[in-house]
Amino acid sequence: MKEFKGSSNYVVSEDLLRIVNISIALQKPLLIKGEPGTGKTMLADAIAEALGKKLIIWNIKSTTKAQDGLYVYDTVQRLYDSQFGGEGVDDIKKYIKLGKLGEAFNSDEQVVLLIDEIEKADLEFPNDLLWELDKMEFYIPETKQTISAKQRPIVIITSNAEKELPDAFLRRCIFHYIAFPNQDMMTDIVHAHFDNIEDHLLDMAMRAFYQVRDLPTVAKKPSTSELLDWLQALRLGGVDPDKIEKELPYAGILLKKTEDLTAVKNAKNRVKNGYRW
Repeated sequence: MKEFKGSSNYVVSEDLLRIVNISIALQKPLLIKGEPGTGKTMLADAIAEALGKKLIIWNIKSTTKAQDGLYVYDTVQRLYDSQFGGEGVDDIKKYIKLGKLGEAFNSDEQVVLLIDEIEKADLEFPNDLLWELDKMEFYIPETKQTISAKQRPIVIITSNAEKELPDAFLRRCIFHYIAFPNQDMMTDIVHAHFDNIEDHLLDMAMRAFYQVRDLPTVAKKPSTSELLDWLQALRLGGVDPDKIEKELPYAGILLKKTEDLTAVKNAKNRVKNGYRW
């Protein structure tokens, strides 16, 4: 079995590396939790890239039902065809369209299936997928057909930990929590995206970034993606690195709420008056 060893643009910790390979070896879904911006969604893409496999993404919304991932019976199209003389109306299979889970099962080659942000669906959604994820098959009553996985997909499930998932569902998964990167790991992440960034600019930006994240009054803390955007803006704007901590230029890239911008402004005023951040 080919092991996942990370990818060129995704920095992965040793713990995460091990748990990914264990989940692949045990053929169990890997449930990844963590705050936004810790690379949960990008992990599936990195696994697919590194292992040379197709990535199928099932984006979960508040209206998503488990059935959507299995198949959809297009009764409207069949009715339309019957009214206007379409051919093959009696062939129900023609009107069965596989969902993302169905696509993954029906693939001749093993794929990586990302079930992204599972917590957005209603509470029954994870329980409705128990059989399919466990047995890797589902039944289509309209055609009396059972769809079984030709190759068991590598299943990655992400959650922002906004609500608890059912115990029965959790028992069928391998779990890993991605902590927000420390400064050393974040430096590696930045270098994976900007291989020629100036060291002094990076040092000053990182210092200010983590000061902002450490402020207890900041509700929506900036994430990795926002740091990368901010660094790009600092470079394009030719900002003096020594002014970053004091002035926090382009703060709107890091902070997306008015109250958070106010909290940082108040903290900077405290620094001017001789206090620490």
